[in-house]
Amino acid sequence: MSKILKFVKYAFKNHPIITNSLVYGTLFVGAEFSQQTVSKKVLAETPAPYDTPTISRYALYGTTMQGPFLTVWYRWLDRKFVGTSAKIVVQKLLLDQFLMTPQILIVFYVAMSIMERKKDIFEECREKIIPTFKTSCMFWLPAQSINFMLIPPPFRVVYVGTCSFAWVNILCWLKRQEY
Repeated sequence: MSKILKFVKYAFKNHPIITNSLVYGTLFVGAEFSQQTVSKKVLAETPAPYDTPTISRYALYGTTMQGPFLTVWYRWLDRKFVGTSAKIVVQKLLLDQFLMTPQILIVFYVAMSIMERKKDIFEECREKIIPTFKTSCMFWLPAQSINFMLIPPPFRVVYVGTCSFAWVNILCWLKRQEY
């Protein structure tokens, strides 16, 4: 087991973008798979097959966009705002939630619409960005408070990834809603 932990530590330290990208791809696949399991297998009167193209879109998005973006973002935050004092934590929280989050939600909805080959790639984003952002605030502000106060920098993306598994389940559910 110690060899595995050493390898994981090495990978996160020496290849953070690749490692975090693989983690995020896995988290997005796991979240969408769990959503489909509940909606298509558990709650459905007649079980339906898994929608593998949708799962593939989540894998592509998580691996190529979310993982790399968050790795660079948290490195930048940690370099610009060093420490865990209340002032630093509040600065990081505000920047993370009100600068980064709207952008990443817009990218999520637009990227998914492009991959789904929708005619109007901005329509779903316009409809869902405000309710999704409000839900994000309720979820991420407490989660990020813990992140910035208690989690060591090398493990922040992993912690956020774990929270993201729960969040992406919420995001998958929000994406399926009609507004």
